Amino acid sequence: MTPGATDPRRAAVLGSPIAHSLSPVLHRAAYEALGLTGWSYDRFEVDEAGLPGFFEGLGTEWAGLSLTMPLKRAVIPLLDEVSETAASVDAVNTVVFTEDGRRVGDNTDIPGMVAALREHGIEEVGSAAILGAGATASSALAALARICTGEVVAYVRSETRAAEMRQWGERLDVQVRTADWADAAEALHAPLVIATTPAGTTDALAAAVPERPTTLFDVLYDPWPTELAARWSMFGGAVVGGLDLLVHQAVLQVEQMTGRSRAPLAAMRAAGERALYGTGGEIRP
Repeated sequence: MTPGATDPRRAAVLGSPIAHSLSPVLHRAAYEALGLTGWSYDRFEVDEAGLPGFFEGLGTEWAGLSLTMPLKRAVIPLLDEVSETAASVDAVNTVVFTEDGRRVGDNTDIPGMVAALREHGIEEVGSAAILGAGATASSALAALARICTGEVVAYVRSETRAAEMRQWGERLDVQVRTADWADAAEALHAPLVIATTPAGTTDALAAAVPERPTTLFDVLYDPWPTELAARWSMFGGAVVGGLDLLVHQAVLQVEQMTGRSRAPLAAMRAAGERALYGTGGEIRP
């Protein structure tokens, strides 16, 4: 049974560091738009060592948790069930507590990426390039498994990372070829480029943006735009940003935790934009 709007229910985002998280802004905006006056959403600084204890201290009022690094893999042994999507990349970013007390883990980053791309008209691509080889890159590969019909080229800095990306490709049934980061400028000619690297990493590539760029998905949202995204837009290319991903994955989390069939995407995006760009509203919870 879906909880009533005034029933006291709790949710939160966990991670370390966590002060930068926009999740409280997005989820609180959703609760307000849905009229869920009894719901609250907080943030907690929790590392891997502290995660089991945090779980043991939760009461029946808890509806769910959002997880960021370094907890997405550490949480798996604490769960009763893990979705096929989350299991495909060994990463859980969403935990829902069911009425019978079960802890169910899911990954909304992967469908969130697909939804963000579809919102920008990208339903299918023949090939793609990924910049980077971390945890977000594996989620990008899983998203591409749903929309890419051909080869994915991953640009990485080490053979160890290259081997990891090829292994993820085999696991996800994606045709992956790896290339050295020194040749990353070549990636910018792909039909879809997904940048999964930390802030500043792709700045040097901005000068190599082609005259007619296609679509760039840069998972960063702060600072925004990145130099690469700004140059891409200036040349007329389509840009999907990190806020797009953040909002779409949060929409799916809200729907799972609240049981509501449709979360308020527009209200959540507007709240995120206010928080990031200083156009009113709260700044960084």
